[in-house]
Amino acid sequence: MTGCGGGYTEAAAAFARRDAAHPTIVSLNPCTDAILAEVTGPGQLLAISDYSHDPSSTSMDLDQARRYRPVSGTVEEVSALAPRVVVASNFLAPATRNALHDLGFEVVLVPIAQDLAAAREQVRQLAAVAGHPELGQHLLQRIDRAVADAAPPSGAQPLPALVWESGGLVAGNETLIVDMMEHAGFTNVAAAKGLSQADYIPLEQVLADPPRVIFAVGNPLAQEDRMLHHPALADLRRTTRIPLDSSMLWCGGPTIPRAMAGLAASRGAVARQIAAGKR
Repeated sequence: MTGCGGGYTEAAAAFARRDAAHPTIVSLNPCTDAILAEVTGPGQLLAISDYSHDPSSTSMDLDQARRYRPVSGTVEEVSALAPRVVVASNFLAPATRNALHDLGFEVVLVPIAQDLAAAREQVRQLAAVAGHPELGQHLLQRIDRAVADAAPPSGAQPLPALVWESGGLVAGNETLIVDMMEHAGFTNVAAAKGLSQADYIPLEQVLADPPRVIFAVGNPLAQEDRMLHHPALADLRRTTRIPLDSSMLWCGGPTIPRAMAGLAASRGAVARQIAAGKR
């Protein structure tokens, strides 16, 4: 494979175009970028979204991402690469989708996975699109091992946790991050407070009724994220604040093993604090 300039050789790309069972693909979403990088063969993945080249928005390793050509997602960019299939999120603008369809490209729209079951189905779907179900199965086995390894000890009580995002928003129950949290031994306190996905919780309410764990998502230097790192939170003696990378929130596929390992490590650290009487 070549470097940042293309991510594929011209010979491999030409071969992939001739092979209808293993079509060439352009991906326009960072979540599908990461999965397709795992379930395509040489020369199949012609380009990925430019988000995956940005450290603040990628869901895959930057060195891996830079093996592929980045595109912003315009019809002109995609048509110049002449893929058989274009993969995007279901937020793709209808005008773009229609234009790609009219040009003869197959457009596959992939929704945000709301739980681990949906994330597993995404892997199967994209591996089938790529014509490599065996590569999808390998990724699914990694995901299943990670989920099993992150399970809490038998009889352990779930730790009440809050995913507190930029601007004071919370993660609702029907989200991938909360499903992963629950498999790792946490329970979502936002739902217990009657809050749904992207509802707002003020600092005062968190201080008045603090959870056992706060997963803080955001930049402590950003104005809109300052309350997630307010000094008053440090006075909560029975609350542990843990930074959570925003890349863990939305994407499934190869993000899941990394997220599950981090959540399990966090649960273990808090359990040790409790056992030592430190919090």
